[in-house]
Amino acid sequence: MPLILESSPSTFCRATTAAATTAAATAERRQLHHDSDVVIVGAGIIGTALAIALARQNRSVILIEKNLSEPDRIVGELLQPGGVQALKKLGLEECLEGIDAVRVKGYEVIYFGEHVEIPYPVNAASGERAWGGAFEGEKAPKELIAKEMMRPEGRSFHHGRFIRQLRIAAMREENVSVVEATATSTIKSEYTGQVLGVGTENKDGKKDVYFGLLTVLADGYASRFRKEYIPHAPVSKSKFYGLELIDADLPRPLHGHVVLGEGAPVLLYQIGSRETRVLVDVPEGTPTASIANGGIKGHLKNVVLPSLPECVQASFERALEDGKLRSMPNSWLPPSTQQVPGMIMLGDAMNMRHPLTGGGMTVAFNDVVLLRELLSPEHVPDLGDTAAVKRQMRSFHWMRKNLTGVINILAQALYSLFAANGKNYSSPPRSSLLCTQTNIRTDVQLKALQQGCFRYFQQGGQCIDGPVGLLAGIIRQPLVLFYHFFAVALLGIWLIVRDAPLLRLPLTFLSSLGIFWKACVVIFPFIFSEMKR
Repeated sequence: MPLILESSPSTFCRATTAAATTAAATAERRQLHHDSDVVIVGAGIIGTALAIALARQNRSVILIEKNLSEPDRIVGELLQPGGVQALKKLGLEECLEGIDAVRVKGYEVIYFGEHVEIPYPVNAASGERAWGGAFEGEKAPKELIAKEMMRPEGRSFHHGRFIRQLRIAAMREENVSVVEATATSTIKSEYTGQVLGVGTENKDGKKDVYFGLLTVLADGYASRFRKEYIPHAPVSKSKFYGLELIDADLPRPLHGHVVLGEGAPVLLYQIGSRETRVLVDVPEGTPTASIANGGIKGHLKNVVLPSLPECVQASFERALEDGKLRSMPNSWLPPSTQQVPGMIMLGDAMNMRHPLTGGGMTVAFNDVVLLRELLSPEHVPDLGDTAAVKRQMRSFHWMRKNLTGVINILAQALYSLFAANGKNYSSPPRSSLLCTQTNIRTDVQLKALQQGCFRYFQQGGQCIDGPVGLLAGIIRQPLVLFYHFFAVALLGIWLIVRDAPLLRLPLTFLSSLGIFWKACVVIFPFIFSEMKR
């Protein structure tokens, strides 16, 4: 039977002409009248990806960004495998090409000089080839090849280069108009309170307005609109200080590195064929970072440098001497439902977690995949139907929990453990058993959990596949997170009991209860925050 194209070419031509006419008309409406289906504020990760996704559903989109030059940031540089998979679902995997992106196979955790490799778990469901030729020049075992072919991979890169590629992809979409201006306010109906669009100001000081049936605010961690529409304020108790190392010799190439020692955690990962990013977490009030001790540079030189692997120290010292040190606040902001008619808030403007686990972009792209389905023309034909949009956004809040809730909780819980200070833990001092409200006890309990976490990873098998599968955005089951977290706590308790003298077992038992209680104190507040509306 012949195709319709062959039997009725005139019908096809008329349909094509009509579609072109419609596209031209909506483009003219955006350019001349500043009117569209969707106005998106913020051409970052989530704003740009959402603009493309909606445009490909034949929505008319205006994308507003205050500065279209290539951004230069020290975070948003590592995309977990779950984020890579979401990027492919959106048809944007080409944005990873031509930016000198580096494959990421997993993590290397270094705990007071001890190393453990944590590869991403075998992911038979994806069926993706991730074999990287570890046996180049020689024949690899067949069974190992078959296993490695099913291992997913992440990508790391310069943040600005990746954003540039996303924006180029958006500009190619005929249903997207990109505007360089600063969104200064939202425009609301005086009668219904519905958000109708945004007011802007460009670099020349010219003010303008842009209207849409739906306004999406995705203006990042420093959102100017958050206070008006979100009931929570971000909490920041530490900063990441970043350096770019050149030609660093990492202990395990193509892996992210987490260094745990006397201070807060240090991250290292390649962002190019020659460049390696190092991020040093510095909590507020760190004594070794005080002005008297030489400030942040003194802390990096005297505390962080000696704790790094020897193969990295020379390049770290060179980068520190170059003086190109930048910082970024590490913030926590629990998610909230979207109930404002005509407006939704997304990305870091609405939800943040500690960047220790590199989950931010994975959350963003998966949010876009979910929103593309929930707000599709099949489910919401008219984005001006505020009741339908609000109903879908309530579904969005809960449907994203299996992934984003897991990543949010895991990031905060792991940071609590990895940032535990004090000496390497062996057995609790007597004072920690008596002074229940002192910082000493708190440090010792967290340090016991930190040691339990590392020893848990050393067990291998599911003890690493489960946690890193959660971190990678591959395993989307909150109960798996709950299981592994308390397995770590019980292992930490067992290590204390095992090493305790027989005469101190009663006190050790009390100390064990304190460690278990501390585990509950660490994780349950974050679980409860995810259960709220």
